[in-house]
Amino acid sequence: MSTPARILAIGEINVDFVFKGCHAFPAAGQEVLAEDFLMTPGSSSMICAMGLARLGNAVMFHGLLGADASGAFCMQALRDAGIDVSTLSPDPALRTGVTASLSTRQDRALVTYPGAMSELRADEIVDAWLQSAGHLHISSYYLQKGLRADCRELFARAKRAGLSTSLDPGFDPAQQWGADLLETLNEVDLFLPNEKELLAITGCSDLHAALRFVQNGRTRTVVKRGRLGCTSLQGAQWLDVPAYAIDAVDTTGAGDSFDAGFLHAWLREMPWLDCMRWGSACGSLSTRGIGGTTRQATADEAQRLIRTTP
Repeated sequence: MSTPARILAIGEINVDFVFKGCHAFPAAGQEVLAEDFLMTPGSSSMICAMGLARLGNAVMFHGLLGADASGAFCMQALRDAGIDVSTLSPDPALRTGVTASLSTRQDRALVTYPGAMSELRADEIVDAWLQSAGHLHISSYYLQKGLRADCRELFARAKRAGLSTSLDPGFDPAQQWGADLLETLNEVDLFLPNEKELLAITGCSDLHAALRFVQNGRTRTVVKRGRLGCTSLQGAQWLDVPAYAIDAVDTTGAGDSFDAGFLHAWLREMPWLDCMRWGSACGSLSTRGIGGTTRQATADEAQRLIRTTP
């Protein structure tokens, strides 16, 4: 397999406070207990970038962060992962974002203080950064309000610079799901939503109808479905890859590790079905530990799981 040029990941920076093994999600006026707690690097963008680096990819990351303890923690975590953070500059006028992740064995719920992640703008992305990379990945389209306005033009700039592109929309906290995302997809090669996001974005009630809805002649879409694996449409053929059987500890960031595995395979020009297997394997393996980054897969671990699973 060829080794692709480095990946430029652009997105939000924040710390995750993960409450593991919650007995239930708290209702108003009530309190629940968690079995464990961990402070860990968070945000969809960071988790995906660190997953890509863990698999052996060269990754450059850009985002905004405050000159605070959370920002220093995130900066060091990215450095320790071997990611190029030369463009990051802590800003005393900003506060680094924070997410509280409440995780049960079945699902998770998130509460996020956006902080600096709302301030990043597309015109801050320097052409030289694009020219030094081979692929551009952006996560959390709806959370990054400053980036969202000109996100389509940023993808167009990347295309003109010869990069391939991918987008994970993330959840819209306002649940408005504007049509601008569908317009942005005209400049995107890979679209990586989960099932709830895709149904909300398209307004469809059926997954197959939603996948057909986003077909635009350019963008290829794979839908993450949690314990059900992933689904995609290749020509007229429906492809389904199940999740791998893992004794899950925490599902935080599993979809972002899926993105990392899928992109790792796709950038090496593996067949589409194998890319889906890599995504599913990396997403599944990431659930072995608490938080999104503590047990992300190596390439050897992902290959072994794919090879030994019928």
